[in-house]
Amino acid sequence: MPAIATNHPVTPAPVRTTESSVGLFDAARAYHARMIPSQSDGPAAFSNLEPGRVLDALDALGLRPDGRLLQLNSYENRVFQAHLEDGDAVVAKFYRPGRWSDAQILEEHAFAHELVNDDVPVVAPRALQSVDPAAVLLGKPPTLAHVALDNVMYRVAVSDRHSGRGPELEDPNVLEWLGRFLGRLHAVGQRSAFVHRRAIGPAWVAAARERLLRGGHIPENERGSWIARCDEALALIEQAFAGMSTLRVLRLHGDFHPGNIMWRDEGPHVVDLDDACNGPAVQDLWMLLSGDAQTMRGQVATLLEGYRTFARFDDRELVLVEPLRTLRMICHSAWIAERWSDPAFPIAFPWFGSGSYWSQQAMQISEQIDAMREPALLS
Repeated sequence: MPAIATNHPVTPAPVRTTESSVGLFDAARAYHARMIPSQSDGPAAFSNLEPGRVLDALDALGLRPDGRLLQLNSYENRVFQAHLEDGDAVVAKFYRPGRWSDAQILEEHAFAHELVNDDVPVVAPRALQSVDPAAVLLGKPPTLAHVALDNVMYRVAVSDRHSGRGPELEDPNVLEWLGRFLGRLHAVGQRSAFVHRRAIGPAWVAAARERLLRGGHIPENERGSWIARCDEALALIEQAFAGMSTLRVLRLHGDFHPGNIMWRDEGPHVVDLDDACNGPAVQDLWMLLSGDAQTMRGQVATLLEGYRTFARFDDRELVLVEPLRTLRMICHSAWIAERWSDPAFPIAFPWFGSGSYWSQQAMQISEQIDAMREPALLS
């Protein structure tokens, strides 16, 4: 996804440092204050998070930036790569207000550290330190900071920078490797369940439907058709989950698409556990599948060959592949609607709300209804 612009005209903020006024950090902070002054408080302070405040937040955590910042692709949160005066580079994640509670974020962080401790290659947040009264740390170890800047509170996590390329999913060896990776991740995830984070299921679709209808984003002449298709899809999703009376639920990555997989010569490592949730194992597999039914059957067989090296898999879960795909489709529309007041979203999704968009959505849901009625993929 394209990077989100932050160059909105705003009012200057005072420069704040905790050390001498001599050094790369101070020069960079003064430069950013002149070039992109800070915005007003409230939601805009997050939506248009300006570089000076990013530098200040890192400084409050004892991480002295040298002024080089790169905003990374993220619509949900604001994520920046920052170079430090000591030559290191980190990624700072500023959480969107109101999406997750502190308890939910810390539960995600604890899961990431549990995976790292079991040698599962995920990118976990750093343990932080506070060198400024503006920063309050949470967690054991402390991985989440509340940083108050100019009377605005930001929630921040910091991780080491990791590079890599996207996985070549056409290569069966890569698919089998990813299967082994997920088997290892799920072997840890099955030890317990999340207490504070969500469980994926039909309730997500029902809630998304209500949010979309209340928000008034669906044109009146497309509303009836979309509602009819959505309700039919929801009934099939509920039926599929109800048919899994003994469905095994475990802690998942939750959003295991290729964009969250960084591939290097030594194999994959995974970023972004922001959508970690409780749910069936197949939720972390289906986003790696594409093509017609025959192609996906081959992909599933290859994935599970690797997966079963480290964890068991119940083949009955394959009936949930298309219901979960449909769930994601409907919830994606609701996600855009919920974020419409964020200036980045009308720019990124200008067609949202148009008649053609909702006509297309109704047609795609109809296609998913047909897919959900087809026999499940067999491993």
